[in-house]
Amino acid sequence: MSAMTNYLETALANHVLRNTSYTSPTTIYVGLFTGAPGEAGGGTEVSGGSYARQVAAFGAPTDGVCLNSGAITFGPASASWGTVTHFALFDAVSSGNMLIYGSITSKTVGDGDTATFAAGQLSVAFQ
Repeated sequence: MSAMTNYLETALANHVLRNTSYTSPTTIYVGLFTGAPGEAGGGTEVSGGSYARQVAAFGAPTDGVCLNSGAITFGPASASWGTVTHFALFDAVSSGNMLIYGSITSKTVGDGDTATFAAGQLSVAFQ
């Protein structure tokens, strides 16, 4: 399950209803979280231990749902990242704007581990 942040909701509402330009990001980055983000952003993104947001590509939507078109791999971790429970999509590799967030099946990522979304595993819904 995924949801849009207040930032994206406002940008899309202005774009569609008020003819205010919104430029979609050229690259989408996925971040992993150990604490839940929400509509205002926040949450606890993984940090340290060789963690970095990863680039994601998505296929065309079917009934408002997009799936990642290729594998997205994080790591290997050079230290424990803790138990990852959420993801978020961003418009930048660091900082930037959180666009969409959601929960995932929890995974504990220890030193030397990787975390991967297989192609078609990360589902983002616009519904």
